[in-house]
Amino acid sequence: MSGFTGVKPAQFDAMTSAHTQAARRLEQLAQALHRELHAAGLDTTPATRLRDLATRVATQAGDLRRRQRLVHELQRQKVTFGTSTPAGSFVELPDTLDAAQALLDGTLAARAARRAADGDTRALAELRAYASRTADAAFVKTFLGVLGAEGVTRLPGSLAAQLRDARDRQATTPLTTTAPHVLSLLATALAKATDPRDPAYLGSTFLKDLTQQGRATHRTGDTTYTGYQAQALIWRAHDGRTPFSREFMTVVGRDAIAYEHDQRKAQWAATGDALGRLFGSTQVPVPDLAGALGLGTLLRPGTHAGVPGARGSSAVVDDLFHAAKSSREAAHALLAHTPPGWKESTLDYLLTTRWRASLYLKDHAPFNDLLITATTGQDPTSRHLAAELTKILSDEVRSAFGKADDGNLKLVNRELFDRYTPLSYPLARAIAANVDELSQLYLNQASFEKVAPADMSYALLLATSNDAGFAALVGAQVEHMRAALDSVPPVGLDASNAERLGFTQADVKHFDFDEDGRVDKADIMQFLTDRTVEEASPFNQIVETRRQILIAQGLDDKKADEALKTMVGNAIGLLPVPGARRVSELAIGAFGDMLSNGYNELAGAGYDQIARQVAQRMSEHRSGLDETYRTLTDDRRAVERLTDQMLATALLNKGILDALETSNQSFRTENFQTIKPFNEMTPREYSEFLEWTRETGGSSDLLNSFRTAFRRTSEVDDYLGLETPSTGDGK
Repeated sequence: MSGFTGVKPAQFDAMTSAHTQAARRLEQLAQALHRELHAAGLDTTPATRLRDLATRVATQAGDLRRRQRLVHELQRQKVTFGTSTPAGSFVELPDTLDAAQALLDGTLAARAARRAADGDTRALAELRAYASRTADAAFVKTFLGVLGAEGVTRLPGSLAAQLRDARDRQATTPLTTTAPHVLSLLATALAKATDPRDPAYLGSTFLKDLTQQGRATHRTGDTTYTGYQAQALIWRAHDGRTPFSREFMTVVGRDAIAYEHDQRKAQWAATGDALGRLFGSTQVPVPDLAGALGLGTLLRPGTHAGVPGARGSSAVVDDLFHAAKSSREAAHALLAHTPPGWKESTLDYLLTTRWRASLYLKDHAPFNDLLITATTGQDPTSRHLAAELTKILSDEVRSAFGKADDGNLKLVNRELFDRYTPLSYPLARAIAANVDELSQLYLNQASFEKVAPADMSYALLLATSNDAGFAALVGAQVEHMRAALDSVPPVGLDASNAERLGFTQADVKHFDFDEDGRVDKADIMQFLTDRTVEEASPFNQIVETRRQILIAQGLDDKKADEALKTMVGNAIGLLPVPGARRVSELAIGAFGDMLSNGYNELAGAGYDQIARQVAQRMSEHRSGLDETYRTLTDDRRAVERLTDQMLATALLNKGILDALETSNQSFRTENFQTIKPFNEMTPREYSEFLEWTRETGGSSDLLNSFRTAFRRTSEVDDYLGLETPSTGDGK
């Protein structure tokens, strides 16, 4: 066997004893030799060398004694068995002490798990003690290898049955506190043992065995259940720190979804026919074993207890969502797939055919978290799933809307809209992660896979109905606009300095609007105007669509969201894009130490991470720079304030403000050479800086161009079939 050494027990014991004795005798000899040499006035080096030899032999003897104890314990526990050969009887011993200990502990843990499944509560406590060993691949491999797929399935089933019996007898049991920890141990071990990249991987056969046991019927006492109902309890106990692999979701996860589909297909179809609708039939998912036995959240770790208002139980597939959300690869394996014989993808099935079953439990966190994981990456599969999610939900909610007599949006089917509102936040996050696609749709009439501009508009009605979703969309568009403004070169770019400033000769020709060989202020202002107007369009779609859905819900007098007020108050739009090329001395001074401490390392990071960094920098000296947000009354003013900040940043960064007079301004430094770092300005100084930038630097014209395009509602009206008055007055 690879990694093992065969030893004869008797000879191994004799060798260990001989090494121990030799070490002791060598040490005695070294001491005696040292005394004799020292007394004779001779060099004691020979005694020192002999003592070093004694130390090495003593170390070897200690190692052998530890191995000897493990050999005896392995034999006593019958973990390894002797092999008879013509040369004698041998015992297989792992080559390393750690491997031998893992072999022993893994085997004992598996035996404890089997006894616990038989109702031995002391064995359950013994098993829990091995929780710290799950980081050891050798332990996990031995533990689940000995336990097998049947044991993995049987243990949670037995724990649930025992808890139910104790509840029915109104008896106290240590299972209440111990069982969730044991399930968490199983979840970590199972994630490692089913990942081909982990040394604990047990192979594809173990994965197939899990599906066979999952579909099989099991019995504990008088409790009968399917294996997936029991395995699902392990999935729900997963803490995410050792994510389940793509292979696990490909084999076990997909099969669990197909299993529920097969089990519930006829029943769910009946809920949609005329008789089912007459009697209000409900689409019920396959419950996990805790749900089937009415145990609520007893078998979940405290952090997974659920959400307020939920039924307190869960389904097999929803537990699977919980396990899959911790890894993008796992989430993709589960959702980006069309099962054999199906006419719809798994994502389509979950959003349409199965969605009413998801509504039954009223706990949408597992599915929502899974969708966010699967759709917010910057890889092709994430973008594909984001587009599919957007198109499906757009099609589902479209018929819920119509036009009111005053030309605004009207909800003509509130029940249909409410049915999908639980998905509004993950939809918003998916669109926010693809904010460039949003811009391309509306600016260039492009398509986002099968999503056309009108599809996106109806999807935005659902996405912006969620406050946090709306904030995520605005935040993403803020980052998109900052990046667009940063693409414009600085004043003075020409052929001689292009390379030093990070541009090409082609860039010089592209941005030299008046073709005088140098990019001057007029060139830059023209391109900033173009970018500003372009970025106003997606902002308009997000904010006006939000306004329309609030009107349709009777919430048109809702004030500006706190999230947007916070963005403005913390000057989220103020700093340049992380990693941006800064060539202006004024900009370097104004940004100050806010650009240190890792800010520039955030290049390419998402809005949430950047926003936290900006808020941290601003709060180091005061709670915020801008008190104007306290007077904001609607979302449009908040976005315009953010735009004002971004334009000021762009003008600073591009050097347009460098030559302007600052000596009479309160925000200047004492030597009049530059302006104060932003996080050293008072709110009044900051407001005066923005006013100076608008009036002297030219951002007023840019802001007016943005406002004109931003407040034009006709494009939104066209996509949604509305006829609303202009919002040029800000109302």
